Amino acid sequence: MSKTAVSLDGRAIVITGAGQGIGRAAALAMAKAGGSIVVNDIDAKAAEAVVADIVSSGGRAVPAIAAIGTSEAADLCVATALEAFGRLDVMACNAGILRDRVLWNTTDEDFDAVVATHLRGTFTCARAAARHFRAAGEGGRLILVSSIAGQRGNFGQTSYSAAKAGIAAFARTWAMELARANVTVNAVVPNALTAMTATVPMLQPYAEMMERGEPLPDKVRRDFGLGGPEDVAGIFVYLASERSAGVTGQAIGLGGDRLAVWSHPVEAAHAVRTGGWNAEMIAEAIENDLAGAKQSVGIDFL
Repeated sequence: MSKTAVSLDGRAIVITGAGQGIGRAAALAMAKAGGSIVVNDIDAKAAEAVVADIVSSGGRAVPAIAAIGTSEAADLCVATALEAFGRLDVMACNAGILRDRVLWNTTDEDFDAVVATHLRGTFTCARAAARHFRAAGEGGRLILVSSIAGQRGNFGQTSYSAAKAGIAAFARTWAMELARANVTVNAVVPNALTAMTATVPMLQPYAEMMERGEPLPDKVRRDFGLGGPEDVAGIFVYLASERSAGVTGQAIGLGGDRLAVWSHPVEAAHAVRTGGWNAEMIAEAIENDLAGAKQSVGIDFL
C-alpha cells in the first residue's frame, strides 16, 4: 500500500459506520496513510469487505461488528483496537442513519433512532476513547461528524439536524475538557453524495450522475461544495495525523472542491437598555435597531 504525504504510521484508529459511504472512504484513506484501522459497522459483510480491501492492499485492519449507540458497542470498538493493535490513537465517530420527517410527522421511534445513533453514539464512543486516552497519557484524536443541516437547519430533518448540531457543540466542549490530556476534538462537516444523502430530492439528479460515472458540474463541486465520499476522506487523514496537533474545537467543512472552516455561534448584534426590557421595547428594538441582524436558515441548494 503506497503511503500518503501526511503519515498515520503507528496510529491505531477506530472509525464507526465504516462499511459504506464516507466511513468506508475515510477508512481506506487512513489505511493508505499508514493507519491500522478498526472498521466498525452494523453490517458484518460490509465491514469485512472493507477490511479485506485494506488488507489486500498491504494495510492492517480488523472488523468490529456492532450497532453504535450503546456503551457496550463503544467499549467493543476500543477493546478491539487494543487487542488487535495494542493501542488506540484516534476515534472517528461517523456512524449515522436517517429518518427524515417534518416535525408533525416525526414519531418517537424516528427521533429516538436518529438521536441514539448520531448523538448518543458519538457520546458513548468519544467517552470510551477519552477514558483510554487519559489513562494512557499519550494524547489522542477525536474526530466527530456533524452536518450542514446541523449548522443551518434543513426542511424535513427534525431529528438529524438536532443531533448534528449537538455534535458540533460536543466538539467545542470536549476540546476544552480534553486539552490538558493532549487530545484534540474536531467536527467534520462533510458534503458528499452517499446512500443517505441520495434520498434528498434536490440531490437526486447529482446522485444519478455519479451512479452513471459522470463528473459533477464545476458549479456543484465549487459553489455548493458537493462531491463523492472520496472527496471528504482527506480531512479524516489530516485530523488523525500529527499535522493537526494545533487544531481543536473546530468545525471543518469539506465536499467537492470546497474546504471551509465554519464559524461558532456568536451574537450578530445586541442592544443594551438600563433597567431592562419590556415586551414593547423588545418589539421596537427587534423591528428597528436589530432588524438587520436577523439570520437566514436552511441550506442553499443549487
